[in-house]
Amino acid sequence: MAQRKNDTATLLIAFLLTSGLVAGGLWLVVKNFFPRLSGSIFSSTQPDSNQPSPIPTGVQAFKLETTQPNPAVLAIDGSVTLVALVKQFQYAYTQVNPSLRTSYGLPDGKPNGTNAGIRNLIDGKVNMAVSSRPLKPEEYEAGLQSIPIAKDAVAIAVGRDNPYKGGLTSQQLKQIFQGQITNWSEVGGPNLPIKVINRSPNSGSYTLFQEVALLGQPFAPDGANFITVKQDETTPLLRMLGRNGITYSTIQQLEKQLSVRVLPIDGVQPTDQTAIRNGTYPISRVVYLAVPTQTSPAAKQFIDMVLTPQGQQIVKRVGFVPL
Repeated sequence: MAQRKNDTATLLIAFLLTSGLVAGGLWLVVKNFFPRLSGSIFSSTQPDSNQPSPIPTGVQAFKLETTQPNPAVLAIDGSVTLVALVKQFQYAYTQVNPSLRTSYGLPDGKPNGTNAGIRNLIDGKVNMAVSSRPLKPEEYEAGLQSIPIAKDAVAIAVGRDNPYKGGLTSQQLKQIFQGQITNWSEVGGPNLPIKVINRSPNSGSYTLFQEVALLGQPFAPDGANFITVKQDETTPLLRMLGRNGITYSTIQQLEKQLSVRVLPIDGVQPTDQTAIRNGTYPISRVVYLAVPTQTSPAAKQFIDMVLTPQGQQIVKRVGFVPL
């Protein structure tokens, strides 16, 4: 009987050792071949307490080092098409930190567009930039981070009196802005030349439109019916439309304009928030706050405020789509 108990114990120990080796081998496979999975599900490491909270669902975590002193004025520059949203954020921030004034644009009240705003941020002229496009590799290399703050759509506008009443496909839109379609009759409209009014190259909408609608290819050169404006302002563009013009801007700037009509693209209207959120509308985008990785507590406080439920309610109230 004693011998049988010893044999049973020996078998049990062998089984446990073998199981442990197998489990250890499986763990090494998971760790080596699925490092992201092992780090998120299998690891017992606690979340980094320095990560900002709360972060809306779908927003990647970011980490800023608040090593810089707070500025006398929290200076921001960037997108012209996001002015209304930034102004509301500025007002909300005064409730959070009433002792620190904010400014938007250089000089204050005159934002210079996404591209110029990011350059001013890299040059240290401002503390943050509002960007209507993702950062470029060289901007990341300059020590910047971008934090998504809202979703939006670039809408296509024609004048209210334009006799063309249809929509456009993505391909037709691309051909119009590349100068391959030059008359409304080529898309089923009247025999009228198409006057293209392009945004300033300083505009983040210009950069995004070129990358998304033109697939990275160049715009048509300026000519009699293709005009690239120098100043990134939306209202002058809309005044130039007349009966045969076409341009683009954020839907938030266009949908309440009585002088223009917004065209559906691929049969989808940019006013459909579900289509913007899920990317069905073909020129949807995320808008961002760009900031140096080494920043001030005040700048991080501003970003945290924007990402709170209350900040995202501002996004919705102004006419953008919350994250």
